[in-house]
Amino acid sequence: TPPKGRRMTIPRSVNAAAVPLATLLLEVHELRVTYGPRVAVAGVSFTVGPREIFGLLGPNGAGKTSILSAIEGLLVPAGGSVHVVGIDVRKRTLDARANLGVQLQATSFQKDLRVVEIVQLYSGLYGVPLAKKEARALLTTIRLGDCGGQKSGQLSGGQLQRLALATATLHDPPLLLLDEPTTGLDPRARRQFWSKIESLRDAGRGILLTTHSMEEAHAVCDRIAIIDHGHLITTGVPQEIIDANQDRPEVRAAARRPEVTLEDVFIGLTGGEEPAS
Repeated sequence: TPPKGRRMTIPRSVNAAAVPLATLLLEVHELRVTYGPRVAVAGVSFTVGPREIFGLLGPNGAGKTSILSAIEGLLVPAGGSVHVVGIDVRKRTLDARANLGVQLQATSFQKDLRVVEIVQLYSGLYGVPLAKKEARALLTTIRLGDCGGQKSGQLSGGQLQRLALATATLHDPPLLLLDEPTTGLDPRARRQFWSKIESLRDAGRGILLTTHSMEEAHAVCDRIAIIDHGHLITTGVPQEIIDANQDRPEVRAAARRPEVTLEDVFIGLTGGEEPAS
């Protein structure tokens, strides 16, 4: 609550188009996350720059959610640092969050609110209020122009994910965190979503994407990182990771066809004991 007589100031994001290409939008350095004696993330480091889709891949329990939570400032890491557009998340959490757009695997909107009302609600929360006419114009750009008067509970899975992405980018954040956003979508809806995030990347944003789909990672990610048991196993361009690991015995053992795929490499490199849940 702000002091009496003083208005609360909502932190604003840096305009994505104004960020120089040489600027890192996300810097994760030697990040360490623990839960009591269990180490969930063990010294992981990576960066995301403008105009880049960076894929974070790993089995269930590998540490992906803990990494995202540390980036969002939802937990205090045991060690290391996270910077969003140069802002230390631990020291200036609200300012860092203002430069983030977050879309979860399953976004739960108020089912009784109409779609246009949801857009207006979120725009107000971000400090960029939209009139109903402006909200409807936004819905048209994401192919939901005919759905403005519907309740969100009536939308399909693909429509909900498009709406979630739109609300996550209302404040024009330079960095997006997308947590398995295409899970459960049919092939057409998935391809449409890929096109949308590629257009966001091309407009200057950096995108951190977690996914269990190796097809998705290979199709849309400029670089990927594979983590397992909280450790960074490898990072780089998807095809380069395939080329560098295709002759490893454990990768060949995982391959079902002569041509090694990213999925074969992933299974080969993470095929050890199941991590603790």
